[in-house]
Amino acid sequence: MPHLALMKTRDGRLSYEAAGDAALQPLVFLHGIGGAARAWRGQLEAFSNRYRAIAWDMPGYGGSTPPARFSIPAFADVLQDFLQQIGATKPILVGHSIGGMIVQQLLAKERHIAAAVVLAQTSPAFGKPDGDWQKDFIEARLGPLDSGETLASLAPSLVKDLVGDGPDISGMELARDCMASVPEATYRGTMLALMGFDLRNALKDIAVPTLVLSGSKDNNAPAPMMTKMAGYIPLAKYVELEGVGHLANLERRAAFNAALASFLKANVTATEATA
Repeated sequence: MPHLALMKTRDGRLSYEAAGDAALQPLVFLHGIGGAARAWRGQLEAFSNRYRAIAWDMPGYGGSTPPARFSIPAFADVLQDFLQQIGATKPILVGHSIGGMIVQQLLAKERHIAAAVVLAQTSPAFGKPDGDWQKDFIEARLGPLDSGETLASLAPSLVKDLVGDGPDISGMELARDCMASVPEATYRGTMLALMGFDLRNALKDIAVPTLVLSGSKDNNAPAPMMTKMAGYIPLAKYVELEGVGHLANLERRAAFNAALASFLKANVTATEATA
């Protein structure tokens, strides 16, 4: 395992983990609602010899301060500030789940901010706040908390419901630990931030090479939906991981890393240093 630097932004608002030479092109990983920077350690280890591999704690997670407002546009603004503070010029952005939504939101505002992006097990839309499916989705996740459960008590069942066939044991331990550590207020606020998100009309404007990565057993971001999503992105490559659920980088680290490495080899010059 390479040396992982545990760091904070200059203003102290955001914490992150980083590995690799600071002169290399930044490869930035953005976790999902039940995650944390440490969920990406298997990727920081794998890619730090070719990139400046960085994983942030989203606002309200890990050592990062809670956001003033829980919304995907607000998170995208924070991400842009984060990239500026750490000097990540023309990064490759890897967004999982809500992390992928944040990447889409940032690209809608700053089309050329990234050299390439990976949209992993995510969606271009969550839908209208008053939709029956949307309300059922939120109720299924927040209802147990309303009834007195905690994320620590719910983590084993929540993670089990997210994964596919034969996940890595160590990856599942890390997934449960990350889920259990999310502050309840952060989990609630971030979950509700999904409501109303819809950037389907912006997919055609994504102007950088894009890997759209799905799992065949993912019920949160189903593969057929992600296939359709990739069809609207001009420079998209679609990859589906067989038997994988919603937590690909933790369930099947080797398969996730191989798909990412193949995409980067074809689309990014790994030796490019930041400006």
